[in-house]
Amino acid sequence: MTGQQTPKAQGKPRVTVDIVSDVVCPWCYVGKRRLEDALAMTPDLEIDLRWRPFQLDATIPPGGISREEYVNRKFGPERAKEIYDRIRGVGAEVGIPFAFEKITRSPNTLDAHRVLRWALEAGCQEMLKERLLKLYFVEGADVGDHDVLARAAADCGMDAQAVRARLATDEDVDAVRADIDAAQRMGVNGVPFFIINGRYGVSGAQPGEALAQAFRQASTDGEP
Repeated sequence: MTGQQTPKAQGKPRVTVDIVSDVVCPWCYVGKRRLEDALAMTPDLEIDLRWRPFQLDATIPPGGISREEYVNRKFGPERAKEIYDRIRGVGAEVGIPFAFEKITRSPNTLDAHRVLRWALEAGCQEMLKERLLKLYFVEGADVGDHDVLARAAADCGMDAQAVRARLATDEDVDAVRADIDAAQRMGVNGVPFFIINGRYGVSGAQPGEALAQAFRQASTDGEP
């Protein structure tokens, strides 16, 4: 879904969709599935996807913290169970077998977003986004761990050794934080958030039909 823009008279209308999300956000996983539904509903459009960073909690230390401790502190056990049960139900509707019981660490996701940034350059950002979401929510992996991130990158065709080396530096730390700050300045305070053609915003894990309608509207913007 990349390439040089083609005039509408010679090809499909082109729409760019920036998805602001975090890899530890369950609704972002649901939103990704609904986005996939929307893409299937709009084969007449050329849609370029770019995954943009957001951190649900940037205060988590680099090494992460105990998931149980974090959830109990943020929600409490009973409220957490209610939230998880609801998300499991929605997940079942879109084919995501959420396994919250497998998650033992709440990670800081800054490094995951750095690797996703590099994956865009490597042409496998979409694949890596899917892999990281599955690792965390289905397999219970710590997506803040550098070895986990390097293996995930390798699964998507990137060089694991090179990713580890880059993660050991501060490369793109400031760039990722700047992207997050930019999204917040635009008013993004919850994710997923879809920015269409840099002009229109759709908040939340909306149904595929709603996203498809927004894509079509954006594709005809400015036409007589």
